[in-house]
Amino acid sequence: MISWNILQGMVTKRVFAVAKRTSRKGNDREVESLTVACNRAGKQQIKASNSLKAQPQSKTGLKTHFNMIRCLDGWILKSMELEHNHGLSPSKTRFYKCNRVLKPHVRRQLKLNAKASIKMNKNFNSLVVKAGGHENLPFLEKDCRNHLDRVKRLELGEGDAVAMNKYFLKMQADNSNFFYTMDFTEDGQLKNVFWADARSREAFKDFGDVVTFDTTYLVNKYSMPFASFVGVNHHGQSILLGCGLISGEDTDTFRWLFESWLICMSRVPPSAIITYQDKAMKKAIEIVFPKERH
Repeated sequence: MISWNILQGMVTKRVFAVAKRTSRKGNDREVESLTVACNRAGKQQIKASNSLKAQPQSKTGLKTHFNMIRCLDGWILKSMELEHNHGLSPSKTRFYKCNRVLKPHVRRQLKLNAKASIKMNKNFNSLVVKAGGHENLPFLEKDCRNHLDRVKRLELGEGDAVAMNKYFLKMQADNSNFFYTMDFTEDGQLKNVFWADARSREAFKDFGDVVTFDTTYLVNKYSMPFASFVGVNHHGQSILLGCGLISGEDTDTFRWLFESWLICMSRVPPSAIITYQDKAMKKAIEIVFPKERH
């Protein structure tokens, strides 16, 4: 028997980058088996318009993996293969995406320094000095910069979040079928918002078979993607079935938004959902709408 935390440590502290290879869910929709492999495992699939043009090879056909199954008390390591057919670089493990993690106290320090108008290079250098060198940091300056960019998206104007909440409460008081939910960060900052009025919720009952989801609109003032769920009525007209403001376009954010929308619609999923091609969106749909056609 081995705990999930130990398994994570075994995988993320390897001297090679890893990626989830396969997973299987049980009847309770919880993951019951998982295979994590070296990111260079498998065969290379070349997709190029010019077949004569040489393409960089990242896959080497190796079988390095960890296969785990879930039981009542935790996870069991079923099989493991550590042999590699390519060179390893232990000194470069901090550059692997799977190892680059910003812990909560680091995120807080970055945010405080940014509010004190400390430039990014000095902000990052303070973390380097504290850690005793670049090699001791499990992240790069680029990760810090990306994090602060996301934080800036969340910084609504003074009183905006409160005003939004008051407006939603008023709408709910006028009509109890008005639905809204807000997602906050660990320090209580508004992160994502979803809402749908009574008309949208009622329309979904009749015209919710096929739904399109789109985030190509931006709220210019805050550069936050505006997400919309849209259906088509019997006159061929588009009808809004819910919308939201989100801080980013990653899998976790889309998962939160889809789950909020599903709760709003009494947990009745559409038969099909149409989106533009986005990997993070696709993963979230596989989690929240596993049986629906995408």
